[in-house]
Amino acid sequence: MSHLPIGKLPASMLKDLLDRYVTTDPRVIVGPGIGEDAAVLDLGDRYLVAKTDPVTYAVDEIGWYAVNINANDVVCCGATPRWYLVTVLLPEAKTTPELIETIFDQVSQACRQLGISWCGGHTEVVYGLSRPILVGQMLGEVAPDRCLTSAGVQVGDLVILTKGIAVEATAIIAREKQDRLRGVVPEEELKRYARFLHEPGISVVRDAQLALEVGGVHALHDPTEGGVATGLWELAQAAHVGLLIDQQRLPLLPECETLCRHFGLDPLGLIASGSLLIAAQPDRAAAIQQRLHSAGIAAAIVGEVVPADQGCRLRRSDQSLQPLPVFARDEISRLFEGTTPSEGEAGHCARER
Repeated sequence: MSHLPIGKLPASMLKDLLDRYVTTDPRVIVGPGIGEDAAVLDLGDRYLVAKTDPVTYAVDEIGWYAVNINANDVVCCGATPRWYLVTVLLPEAKTTPELIETIFDQVSQACRQLGISWCGGHTEVVYGLSRPILVGQMLGEVAPDRCLTSAGVQVGDLVILTKGIAVEATAIIAREKQDRLRGVVPEEELKRYARFLHEPGISVVRDAQLALEVGGVHALHDPTEGGVATGLWELAQAAHVGLLIDQQRLPLLPECETLCRHFGLDPLGLIASGSLLIAAQPDRAAAIQQRLHSAGIAAAIVGEVVPADQGCRLRRSDQSLQPLPVFARDEISRLFEGTTPSEGEAGHCARER
């Protein structure tokens, strides 16, 4: 019997499982599906948006991390994150009162920063676990006429990407592989890479709120596992559209490029919380970009939405077209499995692949 690798289930397997096993009642406005990261439930005068997501990396700030990644998917539905629950699973023979105190403090601080009430959960020390795992559940609310889904993308929309590629992966690699990076990246620079969780930050709550204030937004999507390439593909799948993305406009963070070249990773497939994909009316895209810039948030118009029969493609610097790369699993999974090329070999570059 073959075993599945680390990372998300293959999209085809997940779709088959959802089609065969998931049932919903009429009040489920948005249920599970490729490209849709939160459930939307009809409560009458408002919609309840519900999200659950685990955190297994970035253990030193796992509590803060878990709040923010769950809030991201709620705000991508146009909703305001309100209530948080979390299951805290702790490793046997490694859990101290200080560790528990640290995690609770991190969760509390993150909730306060976002105006969220921490209202429940569960905590226990678990047999056979080697590191903490947090599974968060975020609830939010939105007026029915302001709810967004990935299926809302329309042909003609322009696609905006905030911050750059790949904020989350840069922070995780710097934190989890620091011993292997000493001598490659100066110590102070490595510390700065690790701080990417906070600056530019993995939260896209503010990014989304600013875009929504300008208007003309048809969809928001938070690319996570599988990177920006997978996030784009998920948008296209959910809305049954195609995409034409300008490779030269994709904002590859130089810090991420350094790590990718060292470990032989493709930045387009690296876990990418911190970036927000925005599909917006073409007459509002420049105003959204300017609003983000004025708030100190980098944003680039990276492509456009085209009919589905044109597929999802990248336009290279020589104007030639190639298919948008598809990643069966996140590139960071290869790094933690030890299946990347020898360190120091040149990895792929998102600008020319």
